[in-house]
Amino acid sequence: MNLKQYYDKRNFEKTPEPKGELQPVSNNQRFVIQRHAASRLHYDLRLEINGTLKSWAIPKGPSMNPTDKRLAVRTEDHPLEYLTFHGTIPKGNYGAGHMIIWDTGTFEVDTKETDKELSEQLAIGNIKLNFYGSKIRGRFALVRTTSKNDTEQWLLLKKKDEYAITTFYDAETLVPISTTRKKKFATQLKPGSILQPMLASSTKDIFNDPNYIFELKWDGYRVLAHITNGKILLQSRNGINYNIKFSKLYDELATIEHDVILDGEVVLVDSNGVSQFGELQNYPDSTGELRYYVFDMLYLNGHSMLDLKLIERKSLINDVIGDLTITQYCDHIEGMGTALFEKAIEAGMEGVMAKEQNSNYAVGSRTEKWLKVKGVQSTDAIICGFTESANSPELIGSLILGQYQQDKLKYIGNCGTGFTDKSRKELQLLLSKYEVNENVFKNKIPLKGRISHWTQPILECEVTFSELTKNGLLRNPVLKRIKSEILNIPIEPKNTEVSIKKSTSSKEVITIDGLKVPISNLDKIYWPESKITKFNLIDYYLNISDYLLPHLIDRPQNLHRHPNGIHQESFYQKDNDYLPDWFETVSVYSKSSEREINYLMCQNTASLIYMANLGCIEINPWSSRKLSLDKPDYGIIDLDPPKNMAFKKVVEVAKEFHKILSDLKIESFCKLSGSKGIHIYLPMSTKYSYEEVRNFIKLLCLLVEERLPELTTLERSINKRKGRIYLDYLQNRRGHTIASVHSVRPIAEAPISAPLHWQELNNKLTPRHFKMKDYITRIKEQGDLFKKISEVNFDMNNALMQIDK
Repeated sequence: MNLKQYYDKRNFEKTPEPKGELQPVSNNQRFVIQRHAASRLHYDLRLEINGTLKSWAIPKGPSMNPTDKRLAVRTEDHPLEYLTFHGTIPKGNYGAGHMIIWDTGTFEVDTKETDKELSEQLAIGNIKLNFYGSKIRGRFALVRTTSKNDTEQWLLLKKKDEYAITTFYDAETLVPISTTRKKKFATQLKPGSILQPMLASSTKDIFNDPNYIFELKWDGYRVLAHITNGKILLQSRNGINYNIKFSKLYDELATIEHDVILDGEVVLVDSNGVSQFGELQNYPDSTGELRYYVFDMLYLNGHSMLDLKLIERKSLINDVIGDLTITQYCDHIEGMGTALFEKAIEAGMEGVMAKEQNSNYAVGSRTEKWLKVKGVQSTDAIICGFTESANSPELIGSLILGQYQQDKLKYIGNCGTGFTDKSRKELQLLLSKYEVNENVFKNKIPLKGRISHWTQPILECEVTFSELTKNGLLRNPVLKRIKSEILNIPIEPKNTEVSIKKSTSSKEVITIDGLKVPISNLDKIYWPESKITKFNLIDYYLNISDYLLPHLIDRPQNLHRHPNGIHQESFYQKDNDYLPDWFETVSVYSKSSEREINYLMCQNTASLIYMANLGCIEINPWSSRKLSLDKPDYGIIDLDPPKNMAFKKVVEVAKEFHKILSDLKIESFCKLSGSKGIHIYLPMSTKYSYEEVRNFIKLLCLLVEERLPELTTLERSINKRKGRIYLDYLQNRRGHTIASVHSVRPIAEAPISAPLHWQELNNKLTPRHFKMKDYITRIKEQGDLFKKISEVNFDMNNALMQIDK
């Protein structure tokens, strides 16, 4: 290794990082761990080996708990001068952000584990070390989990020794603490504990009561602020770290000279002091003043406050926070809820909070001792279209909203307020991509002559409203936020219009919903043993399209073409240039090809049949969609058994995954691969990058491998699997595809990659249990078992916390 890659990535006239140079090998073996607040917070481990610093980026930071398996991504070598580097790398430079030295010291080879030289251990990807630092001490292992040709992913593992701990460890808090649940919080609570806040119940009517205090209800992010020895953790309600997002608040709280846990709401207020949730979502690229309104305190200087009365806890808050600017005390009035509620609504606030003065703090509980009283109601609605603004056709006038009631889409009104001119234009550009020709409601909608555009009902929003009319319409709706896309909504299967006619050439043309699709060679046999033809394939996809399309829309397709049947040569195709005018594509830049690739998208039945005519027996969509190509909708676990293994063993492994996922309260879906194994899908809510999803799936695979070591392996090399089932987590990569649900497979008898109920997994199953010839009957009886996969709201951080326990 040399420093060329390090030099190539940096302009030393613009960054304070040391240029350094390759040093002669010395007997010193020093290390440094730097906390690097770049575009994503991570920790950089650097080991002095052969005159340079070998470097790994560790997203979650090291841990002293042997049960933690920390991902470590190998990066370029750094010069030895980096051992002491700290400071800010300016914006625009590689690795821009603030860096501090988190730990430093020396290390040596763990001779109890290996007699190999350090350079040899590095080459084979298995390093055994003893660290001598102030925070990281004792025996560790660094183990490479990918080939050297890939982006090298390693695991940093703590070994069991006198320094190891068994409690929760978070590098951000610098304090290893217990995650004992709420019965023990009173004695073990301390800053850094990841805990769930006390939650309020809802009530419709405001009231006066001398036993209650009343606070303004702020519309923002609930945040618990942990402060210990000047170190800060800003924890969301679900345990998400907000240190970077609210860095100004972080810096201000660092001036507090107490060890304390504060509970409050982070908001962005306008010039009138009213919280603006929509602006907060875009923070820091938004207008308004950041505020942290503190309304409770759980811990102070070594003492839990959970058992104190609320009024006693609040009485100490001002003494702790003093005269800070962003952090402010959330005041209250006693008894007179009605008066405060009326003033809150008049000022444009959501409502008030009513809390019993003598209530204790119930960690993680929703209680009626705290009540929220809103002046307006809110609901989630599906955007089904929009009207044009009277001022400009390029701006949205109002959103046409619907909701599903008993599996039928019902119109609930138009929303024309809650927008800026900028958001109206942005929404118009977004929704125009989803336009369809026909009204998505069965009945005519009263739009009073306004020019309307209909859209696929796959975007969701939240709106506030005052009440419902007798007809079930929203009165005075106001847009609060656009939520994520939803798929697999309960759309009633439509009757696809198909007609066939001969074209001027010897080929045929199918007209599907008004779109002309060329087809050819319908009599060609694709499955010789079963005498199944191309016509049979096209007929299947015509009949299955209403169930299959929700899983394909807006996803780039990797075409796997078998133009002459399953036994003849096949090939993969990504780029598509010569397509009918009605076809939708998406252009994606390929680093390996150094050019834009024009991916086909299967947006309708016509597209699906066009692909089938090309010889696409199986359908291979991306796991992500065009508006969020770097964030998949789901993660996939591919159980890949060796040849001739009894399928009941694959079923056993799938059940073990399901048991773990059920214990973690993670909803999951499974399907037969249609080939050899089983595919398990985990909804990801389009929140996480492919890398994050892949690492999470890998962690689950490691858990199963630990439980079933004789049956499963993560070893990529077939020769090294030793007859075990490969737990393939590497399917979760951008651009990597797997056969879609309901897809035919290019295998004898035309098996289907078919969804299952988890309870259907039994020893009588085979991976090719369902065949194309009879699968339509099953799906009409069972429906689409993957229909709700994109409706699940998955919280990875919460799942990781459960695994840590």
